[in-house]
Amino acid sequence: MKKAFYLLIVLTALFSCGKKTNFTISGQLDGGAGKMIYFNKILISNQLPPDSVKLDKDGKFEFKGNTSSPAFYLLKLSKSSFVTLLVDSAENAKIKGSYKNFTSDYKIKGSIGSEKLLDLDNRFSSAKSQIDSIRKLYDMHKNDPLFSSKIEEWDAYYTIVKTDHSNYVTSFIKRNPFSLASVYALYQKWDDNSFVVNDLQTMKTAASALYSVYPKNEQVIALYNNTLQFVKEEQNKKLASVLQENAVNTPNIVLPDADGREKSLWSLHGKYVLVHFWSAKDRASRIVNPVLSEIYNKFKNRGFEIFMVSVDNDRAAWMEAIANDNLSCINVGDMKGSFQAVTNYNIQELPFNYLLDKEGNIIARNLKGPALNQALSKIFK
Repeated sequence: MKKAFYLLIVLTALFSCGKKTNFTISGQLDGGAGKMIYFNKILISNQLPPDSVKLDKDGKFEFKGNTSSPAFYLLKLSKSSFVTLLVDSAENAKIKGSYKNFTSDYKIKGSIGSEKLLDLDNRFSSAKSQIDSIRKLYDMHKNDPLFSSKIEEWDAYYTIVKTDHSNYVTSFIKRNPFSLASVYALYQKWDDNSFVVNDLQTMKTAASALYSVYPKNEQVIALYNNTLQFVKEEQNKKLASVLQENAVNTPNIVLPDADGREKSLWSLHGKYVLVHFWSAKDRASRIVNPVLSEIYNKFKNRGFEIFMVSVDNDRAAWMEAIANDNLSCINVGDMKGSFQAVTNYNIQELPFNYLLDKEGNIIARNLKGPALNQALSKIFK
């Protein structure tokens, strides 16, 4: 987990205008006399040369540094032997362990954040060890009919181990929403494609809490942005699920028109419909509007409708744009950004549209000008 965290999330210490306070990291590694040990911050875009000292005849070492708030550091013996620390200002952390088995055999006191990371590492290592043992048993006997009942037991135990650790990490994050240790916890992975915590709500809670306390901390910003990306991906999955599971593959939109009368997208079944998202204050949208008006007038009597969804919050600007751009098609908007419709259709840019067939199935997306005219000409040839 330490390696995955280091490779997948390259973190940086918090840059702050506050006064930085000295901290000390000291310790003793049995069997390490005369060996080198290295200590450095984990930066986001580059690596500063690490501090280094030689362990004395008793395996003792000491590093001093300063930080204005909690920051991640590496304490490293070699490329494959290192631990991650979470050090706060004015802490006096003391480490004791074995040089030979440094990553799996050390204890730390005097650094609350580092103690939390050690707890996470130990629990994760235990869970991984149990899972690896189960996998070995399964691989040895998966084709042996005499072990069919045992394999069921192993599968059940495998699930229990993973679930228990996932529940522990989720609980850890909920108990420590304002600790940067939660960032470390969120990036625990069983393998390259499987995070320990798959609960998006837990991730959102931690990201929001940390961002409120450390809005300029780059590792928190990275977590916050990753969370936003996961939210978008989840929205895409939900939309894809709607598209696959329903006879009508598009979420309904029910919003008021310019006269305050509610209009429903689904009421247009039986027609080809262009669902078009736009804004009266968006220049690109306004450039497209006259073209849409022309295309609407060309095909409206042949079973075609345009359902325009405004994301505006300025009713006067919306009404003025409708009049000036000669938009006689259906135009709706709640003047609060039409958030639900924007979310359901995963709108990331303006203008943007979907072309629906008579059953409400999406048959094309983001058709502009000539492309839209060509598509409709083929439909109504």
